[in-house]
Amino acid sequence: MYCNYFGFREKPFNITPNPRFLYLSKSHKEAIAHLLYGIKNHAGFIELTGEVGTGKTTILRTVLGELEEGLYRSALILNPCLSATELLRSINREFAIRHEGLENGELLDELSRFLFCENHAGKTVVLVIDEAQNLAPQVLEQIRLISNLETESDKLIQIILSGQPELAEMLAKPELRQLAQRITVRSHLKPLDFIECGSYIKHRILIAGGGGWISFSDSAVKKLFNYSKGSPRLMNIACDRALLTAFTEDSGVISANIAASAISEIKRPAGGIRSGRKVTLQLFIAALLIIATLIGAFMVKSSMNDVAEKHPAQPGNKVISR
Repeated sequence: MYCNYFGFREKPFNITPNPRFLYLSKSHKEAIAHLLYGIKNHAGFIELTGEVGTGKTTILRTVLGELEEGLYRSALILNPCLSATELLRSINREFAIRHEGLENGELLDELSRFLFCENHAGKTVVLVIDEAQNLAPQVLEQIRLISNLETESDKLIQIILSGQPELAEMLAKPELRQLAQRITVRSHLKPLDFIECGSYIKHRILIAGGGGWISFSDSAVKKLFNYSKGSPRLMNIACDRALLTAFTEDSGVISANIAASAISEIKRPAGGIRSGRKVTLQLFIAALLIIATLIGAFMVKSSMNDVAEKHPAQPGNKVISR
């Protein structure tokens, strides 16, 4: 809606992971360097952790995109909520080798033959498993067995486990120490700081082809930073809403008020529904009380009329008290 108005070729703050929009903060640069080092030096196991929305998937796609096609074969598993056999089947499918109708042992044999062939051809095979904190212990054990596929001098497959901080906590458990000891390269992705958030916004606007007349004030960036805590995903959501608000107000500057309004709209659905239900309930109770009061008054009046009809007052009668 606002793209033509601001002169964007595409939405600058889309939450879909897109390596073209990757902003290289200090932490992101370090993560990419660690991953490429681990892959190119055949480290075997590599671990990448980070909070929700810090850009792990974008980092992974960027790293895989930098690998030379003729020297590497890679596979990215995005849904790790699988059994050990299902995971093996998914891995074989991604590498375009036999997988249908095969059981665990047969799948592992097919993968082993593939890895030896690729190694003989001088290619490095890379397996990336995203959201790895969701892996069951038996599945992690299956991954450890895959890592056992090696020659006398080299690892046949490089495995990147990427996930939320819970992944590191899970790998620290005693029962997984055999796998944890094999991880030789580790990297943790940190949120953006305040300065990086301002640069991040400008970077994405530039990539999207935005004109120079749209800008975010320092006070707006501060509000967006305080809301997002440096999470790129939350920054994208808030900035997208801020641009929409600026469009409706015909403004080329995202002010603190516009940023605050956008953040308020994002937060409104959950709170608004609850408060709306509360107000509706209060109005319903008030209406019931009014109806009950009216019914009560009507019944009292009707009762008094009945008494008056049965015992009409007689003129001249006096009440004598003794």
